[in-house]
Amino acid sequence: MAALSPEVKAFIVQSLACFDSPTQVLKQVKLEFGLTLTVQQVSSYDPTKAIGKSLGQKWVDLFHFTRERFKKEISDIPIANKAYRLRVLNRMAIRTESMDNFLLTAKMIEQAAKECGDAYTNKQKIEHSGTSQSQVELITHDMTPEQAAEAYKKLMG
Repeated sequence: MAALSPEVKAFIVQSLACFDSPTQVLKQVKLEFGLTLTVQQVSSYDPTKAIGKSLGQKWVDLFHFTRERFKKEISDIPIANKAYRLRVLNRMAIRTESMDNFLLTAKMIEQAAKECGDAYTNKQKIEHSGTSQSQVELITHDMTPEQAAEAYKKLMG
């Protein structure tokens, strides 16, 4: 077993603390550092496992600090951010539309609307101008995803 640099050790410990599996960490270490390790080597840096019981106190402290921070601070995780999720959904919708997969595109649009909160509804508010400015007429459209995809397909030509 080759000696690992402190940078690689810290990377492994922090990845394991963030609930990445040893196999996932193996792949990440290979990509980031170009090192080929075994699952046992990676697992030995997890103090919650029997194989990691002899891990140095410095690494144990780093593991527990990282795990506590990870549990409390979800803002560091991109998918926990609404703007990030909407950007991903937008890219997916554009790609599915270019593949003429209108059903999946409609589902992406529906998911994006749900992300925005009350934006997804089967009710449309249409305001009419006239003598009473507060007059609102509600029109309800109940559509299945297939019907929505067909309507979207017709709309897009």
